[in-house]
Amino acid sequence: MAVAMAMNSVSLNWVPPSFTKKANYVTNSTELAPPAFSSQNSLTYTKETISNEENNCKRRLLLLGVGAITANLLPANSLLAEEIPQNYRAFVDIPDGYSYYYPSDWREFDFRGHDSAFKDRFLQLQNVRVRFIPTDKQDIHELGPIEEVVYNLVNHVYAAPNQMVNILDMQERTSDGKNYYTFEYELTSPNYASASFATIAIGNGKFYLPGFFISVKFSHGLVFLLLTGRYYTLVVGALERRWRRLRNKLKVVADSFKVLDI
Repeated sequence: MAVAMAMNSVSLNWVPPSFTKKANYVTNSTELAPPAFSSQNSLTYTKETISNEENNCKRRLLLLGVGAITANLLPANSLLAEEIPQNYRAFVDIPDGYSYYYPSDWREFDFRGHDSAFKDRFLQLQNVRVRFIPTDKQDIHELGPIEEVVYNLVNHVYAAPNQMVNILDMQERTSDGKNYYTFEYELTSPNYASASFATIAIGNGKFYLPGFFISVKFSHGLVFLLLTGRYYTLVVGALERRWRRLRNKLKVVADSFKVLDI
């Protein structure tokens, strides 16, 4: 009797070892992605400061069909309530608080300093990648007007010293009370040119986020923890010579990015 009760207790608390913290669910496709492979292309990010947390990020996805298990994992306002466009999949990162669509024939890969990344199986410069860094801001508007923010990002962060910049378009949207800047730009190098969409947002400000910086102030002998949020960046792009054909397809990815409450 005691043995049976012990076994029941174990079975209620056991979690399969293959269950990872990231969940990537698939609709409008019956094909599961093969194992990920590594690749690097950090040309447009050589000037960015990468946090220690990002350097340690390792992608280990579990592909789940839309069913009871996935429904229990995702919050009520998740993408399960929406219709995913044909030929896209939805990537949902619940612990890190974001989601987006990506083309269903793209494959996961490791992109240095980023939390998630997918690319075309044949053309590695056709890819989407997401990263986030800590910030004391609580909303994207606190960074400044969209024109000023986009100009500084593209010219001083995304572009390498030998690249010419052309900002093509910028848009602002609000979804579920969160604000997003999305912009389109070209980077031209001596040997090639690329075009991209980028979407940026700020969210998930909390008094404590594991692994993030905690700011402390002393006042009258008391210690106060400042709110610390996350500054998210999604970039999806391709070679400029293919941009006209791919632009609308990649715009879906950029517009799909959402910050989830964690």
